[in-house]
Amino acid sequence: MPELPEVETVVQTLKNLILNKKIIKVDVFWNNIISYDVNKFKDELINQHIIDIKRIGKVIIFELDDYYMLSHLRMEGKYYYYNKYVKDKHTHVIFSFDDNSFLNYHDTRKFGKLSLSFKTNLMNHPFIKDMGKEPFDITSQELFDKLKKKSIPIKTALLDQHIIAGLGNIYVDEVLFLSKINPLRKANEVSINECQTIIDNCIITLNKAIALGGTTIRSYTSSLGVTGRFQNELLVHTKENEACPVCHHRIIKIKVHGRGTYLCPHCQEK
Repeated sequence: MPELPEVETVVQTLKNLILNKKIIKVDVFWNNIISYDVNKFKDELINQHIIDIKRIGKVIIFELDDYYMLSHLRMEGKYYYYNKYVKDKHTHVIFSFDDNSFLNYHDTRKFGKLSLSFKTNLMNHPFIKDMGKEPFDITSQELFDKLKKKSIPIKTALLDQHIIAGLGNIYVDEVLFLSKINPLRKANEVSINECQTIIDNCIITLNKAIALGGTTIRSYTSSLGVTGRFQNELLVHTKENEACPVCHHRIIKIKVHGRGTYLCPHCQEK
């Protein structure tokens, strides 16, 4: 699943490819991808220019003349850019531009979503209205206040986009290792000082991952000519039975609410 650094990489790559292009046609081949009236979605995008592309959490925001188009990649959503019309069985939307170039939305799992918002109502859109702040913006007090109400494992809490936005399985494992916090520890047992440590390590980890183009493991790979290199920097995630880079104990893999979780049992004692 793409996380904040992967989505940021897609945003920056798309900005180099499609800014200022005018949409002249939209083909939708799987209606459930569109969280909007499908016919209106197609019609309202005609003659709209791509003015800017940004990100809120893991949601890509395409700024158009009159609307914002929101894209949530979910598990396997990807964008492909072509200079000719190309379609395969996993291509669900094709945006045709006025210069005979094309942007394809491709999703093998069909979990991703596209929608539109009027410019005056973006922050009330269902994709983002209940989203928590990103690690770059949240304070230790804000995070502490959210965690103190939760008796769930800290890993599960940090994966909740309503609590803090942009983190996924990979980066939570890395952040908790750097913070010396066991992922099974209850969220409401984490101190305000530990909240600051978590935020600091989130920022360090995410900035490094963004600089390296995100993480390419398992099935998620950027389709826009960018291969993430942060997987070469992972400290614990996917490192089961390898030596901890700090204490040299063996890294273990456990399940936390169904999510594969990697940790050092010595550095991250419960």
